[in-house]
Parts: sequence; C-alpha cells; structure tokens
Amino acid sequence: MDGWARGLGVAVAGLLLSWALLIVLARTLPPGAARELARFIPACATAVRRLRGHPAVPRRAKVVLLLAGLWVLSPIDLIPEFLPVIGPLDDVVVVALALRYAARRVPREVLLDAWPGDRRIIERLLGPAVPVHRD
Repeated sequence: MDGWARGLGVAVAGLLLSWALLIVLARTLPPGAARELARFIPACATAVRRLRGHPAVPRRAKVVLLLAGLWVLSPIDLIPEFLPVIGPLDDVVVVALALRYAARRVPREVLLDAWPGDRRIIERLLGPAVPVHRD
C-alpha cells in the first residue's frame, strides 16, 4: 500500500509541475491567437464560477455550466490531454457549447461581465445576440 501511495504522490507532483511549466510557457507566448487560446480554458473556468453564483442565471443553465466545469476537471477525456494542440479540444468544445446554451437563457451583459478574457473572444463564441428564453 505504501508503494501505491508513493506512486500516486509522484503522479500528482508530476501533474502539478507540468501545469506550472505550461503556465510559465504560456506567459512567454507573443500576443495573438496562440496566447488567447492558452487563456481560453482558464477564462472559461472563471466565467463558469462567476455565473454559477449570479442570480440572473436560471437553475438549468447553472447545471449545464457545472457539468461543463466538471468535464474540464475530469481526468477522463475523449481526446487525451497529453496530445499537443488537440488534447484540450474536447474541453474547449464542451465549454463552448455550455456557454452558448447559457447565452440563450442569461442576459448577454451578465455573460460578458463574467468573462475575464478578451471580450471579442466571448462575443465571437456567443454569436449574434438573441432574445433570452426563460425556463
């Protein structure tokens, strides 16, 4: 049992070190599309957290956003994360679909205020403004 716990500790430490390395490398990216893509998932996580507590967000949209957040955090993926470029693609698609779903039920200004990244990215993701549907 002791060897199993040690192996798990090494795996967690390796994962945290790789995340730290990716964060450092992402900060060195030149301004542009690559940098914004590197910031997309953290910006999505922040937006989901902010929307989860907002009173203007209906319960059904909160559930969808929570499921998208759990999908991103889950170690089980359709496309393994270690594959360069396409690894986080399933996470990006799931979060984008959840945000588009929420955009049909939440006032647009609430979504835009919750987004911490470049406003043009969330506006492009959401598409043109549509009337809000209440559940």
